[in-house]
Amino acid sequence: MTGIPEPQVPPVLRATLWMTGAVASFISMAVAGREVSFELDTFEIMMYRSFAGLAIVLVVASLAGTRRQITLRSPGLHLARNISHFAGQNLWFYAIAMIPLAQVFALEFTSPLWVVVLSPLLLGERLTRLRVAAAGLGFLGILIVARPSPDTINIGIVAAACAAIGFAGSIIATKRLTRTESLTCILFWMTLTQSVFGIVCAGWDGDVAVPSTISVPWLVLIGCAGLSAHFCLTTALSIAPATVVVPLDFARLPLVAVIGMLVYGEPLEVMVILGAAVIFTANYINLWAATRPGAGTG
Repeated sequence: MTGIPEPQVPPVLRATLWMTGAVASFISMAVAGREVSFELDTFEIMMYRSFAGLAIVLVVASLAGTRRQITLRSPGLHLARNISHFAGQNLWFYAIAMIPLAQVFALEFTSPLWVVVLSPLLLGERLTRLRVAAAGLGFLGILIVARPSPDTINIGIVAAACAAIGFAGSIIATKRLTRTESLTCILFWMTLTQSVFGIVCAGWDGDVAVPSTISVPWLVLIGCAGLSAHFCLTTALSIAPATVVVPLDFARLPLVAVIGMLVYGEPLEVMVILGAAVIFTANYINLWAATRPGAGTG
């Protein structure tokens, strides 16, 4: 004890470090998903991913002493959240095997804008003029990324766009769950429920592929990365405002675009980056509208 106070790490720097973990997790999950997609279908990927995630949640909850936080208070809301997330995640895994990674990530960034559109219906939140403008700008960004025409629209782009809607539904349900439930509770029911969904969907035809020794490490990585991404993102949001965290999250787009180019030979398309920048601007306008003084009165 020297009486000299220890230096405090600024909140923005701590949030940046947590977001570095989130960005790395999201990118590694995309790469791992691409690697196992040649051997397993999306339902099988989700099944094995959920098995790994459930084991991790139970071990961590036991070590942290948070297993008692797992409750049965909101079964219907948990079910709705996990159906939405399961659908979105399956579509996301399907899309990353079909189109360039940068396109998938760019379209995924529209999830917060779908939250804006759906929140008045599902959460009773007010839809202000500024939020309507942000949603419209985000839709313009989608058009720039997808460049819809008979030659450019394909099932991969449609899957990525629909995945964003699924994630939006999951976000809305999670916002309601966090009013009464802990992160451990939400993650436990997510991994357990989606394990059951995965078993049913992967096994409906009586043919479930057993992963090879090459795929097993990738599946473990998917399970770990999926949980760590959400944990890091949630922690960053608890430390710094969303207006600080969201721009950091956007960094994963140019990073994954470079990885797609170097590892998979995917073209680095200027229009995808431009469209993603427009989507990011729309998201930032929405965040600014939500956090500015008097936001609830506009």
